[in-house]
Amino acid sequence: MNRIKKGDQVIVTAGKDKGKKGDVVRVLGDKVVVSNINIVKRHTKPNPQANQPGGVIEREAPIHVSNVMPFNPASGKGERIGTKVLEDGRRIRVFRSSGEAVDA
Repeated sequence: MNRIKKGDQVIVTAGKDKGKKGDVVRVLGDKVVVSNINIVKRHTKPNPQANQPGGVIEREAPIHVSNVMPFNPASGKGERIGTKVLEDGRRIRVFRSSGEAVDA
């Protein structure tokens, strides 16, 4: 079970954007793309077939999953995630500090 999923709010713990918060847009194996985090400039050639203009385009680059932590709105900071098995056999993600469910 992945600790971080699409749609989670995370806080960056390392790198040039340390301390910033954002939502996970995409999960790519052991990397995640977070909205408005790790912005890079990409120089692209125009592609008339895809109706894409050329120039310098800013977009989010992937960041390693070890450099982000799920954000707990109750405590106001990033916290570690664990898993808990319910009575009916389902597994849920919980914050390790408080034990409350992440997906609640």
